[in-house]
Amino acid sequence: MPTYTLASPVHAEIDIRKSRFIAQAVPVADRDAAMAEIERLRALHPTATHVCWALLAGGQSGMSDDGEPSGTAGRPILEVLRHHDLDGVLATVVRYYGGVKLGAGGLVRAYTDAIAGALKQAERIERIAYATLVIEVDYADEPRVRRWLEQSAAQGCSLADTAYGALARLEIKLPAAMRAEAIDTLRDATHGRACFPDDGDGGDGDV
Repeated sequence: MPTYTLASPVHAEIDIRKSRFIAQAVPVADRDAAMAEIERLRALHPTATHVCWALLAGGQSGMSDDGEPSGTAGRPILEVLRHHDLDGVLATVVRYYGGVKLGAGGLVRAYTDAIAGALKQAERIERIAYATLVIEVDYADEPRVRRWLEQSAAQGCSLADTAYGALARLEIKLPAAMRAEAIDTLRDATHGRACFPDDGDGGDGDV
């Protein structure tokens, strides 16, 4: 089943019984990027009562009620992200307290409605998992690898890094689902001369 991320950030704002809820959902690469965005929001809203959030990013997911009663903010925000089959997305709601308590049920509805309102305008795009493929070839075979890269660029393949020693070493970023097929194709293109250190063909890989 495919998962989706957001094409671009989305925002919404609602007022409930004098409290202001400012919602945002943004695509993020990982937890570090999410934490940096939360710190940016705290700096942008230094007088806010709460900055609540939820992150769906594979094994790096998390959430925070940021001082609201347990389960009334982070969890509802997270459930909205799950409902939209999202991954690689940080959802935040900044609250300015207006002096009227909403109660636990009211808070759950407020945080749910705020982030759901932002996601109403969201454009979802399928999230593709990427992998790295390291290939080592003789200099005479490098043009064959680069030709394959040019032909595969439309499928999301790109050259991430190169290094030159006894062999030409190219680090390729590509969709994870293409990795095994790419190894077979590049082996054929170089008549079996290509080495893939990360796959036990010599060297010590990091994938």
